[in-house]
Amino acid sequence: MTESPVRYEIVHICRQSGARRGILHTPHGSVETPVFMPVGTQATVKTMTPDEVKSLGAGIILANTYHLWMRPGPEIISEAGGLHTFMNWQQAILTDSGGFQVFSLSDTRQISERGVQFRSHIDGSQHELTPELAIDIQTALGSDIIMQLDECADWKQDKIYIKASLERTLRWLERCMQRHKNHRQQALFGIIQGGVYPELRKLSAEQTVSFDLPGYAIGGLSVGEPVDLMYQMLEAVQEVLPVDKPRYLMGVGSPDYLIEGSIRGIDMFDCVLPTRLGRNGTVLTGRGKITVRNAEYARDFSPLDQECQCYVCQNYTRAYIRHLIKANEILGLRLTTWHNVYFLLNLMQKIREAISNNELLDFRDEFFARFGYTVV
Repeated sequence: MTESPVRYEIVHICRQSGARRGILHTPHGSVETPVFMPVGTQATVKTMTPDEVKSLGAGIILANTYHLWMRPGPEIISEAGGLHTFMNWQQAILTDSGGFQVFSLSDTRQISERGVQFRSHIDGSQHELTPELAIDIQTALGSDIIMQLDECADWKQDKIYIKASLERTLRWLERCMQRHKNHRQQALFGIIQGGVYPELRKLSAEQTVSFDLPGYAIGGLSVGEPVDLMYQMLEAVQEVLPVDKPRYLMGVGSPDYLIEGSIRGIDMFDCVLPTRLGRNGTVLTGRGKITVRNAEYARDFSPLDQECQCYVCQNYTRAYIRHLIKANEILGLRLTTWHNVYFLLNLMQKIREAISNNELLDFRDEFFARFGYTVV
């Protein structure tokens, strides 16, 4: 296999928890891990400029293949010089395959060995996403890390269906690998499925790892299943995954999941949580979430978070931000989003420091006590 353009370097393993601190090297820079990747679904982290996102400490973001395929189309982005040039983001980019959106946004999807037929959530037009097309689109986008097409099955499906689904995902992976030609610029990650069945998760991990890919993702979690089952699934694959390759837990971004995932050996996370909460007037703080748009903050002239050093908390009050949101001023949503993205990126920095100091379990217990979480 051609040497991968993406590689993972372990810096330290926490003696207290077994968590890994490392560096993810990509064609567009190196990123310290564990890392949270802000989501730029449509080639933008909502309400923020690329320079602002970079200033918060982000070295890698996620963009969405499905949405960029639907509009403006991969041909236009390719003509622009690729996604990095198109959106003026010169750091690393990971694109997902579009599979999750096909399964979550379309109620009319039809799954076959060939791929998935569905109707666009935008205009109802008919489309088919195959493993080959997922690779072609991501090749045109020019992201640093690309993902195979997989089936994100409903976690409530029975064991027979989940086994058939993960086997199809493995066959789709083979087809993605055959289609993937841009080995010098793009690293293809495989995706582990298996629902909430530990033996199927382990089987999927073993089979996916046998392809010797540059990295491995864990999909189909944080989709409604009980949190203790999610952690069990991570533990089921932890010993199977190679220590010298990055591990990516897809679609996970709440503070407790970031900490517990890191404890279970995860290196990469992504989620729309900080931007979605921000658009709804809710912010993360060291003492838990607050919905700043609520009336109780109308005369609260303190920052969103007393302990936060971000630009928003150093310059604006809860009362002012609430006023902006109630007045439908876009600055209000920019400020809540800014703070939330900073909060999670800063949390990841604290997690990395706790790993280096061999005290991640102590950090978790202290953080959970302040945030109001319960250790599972």
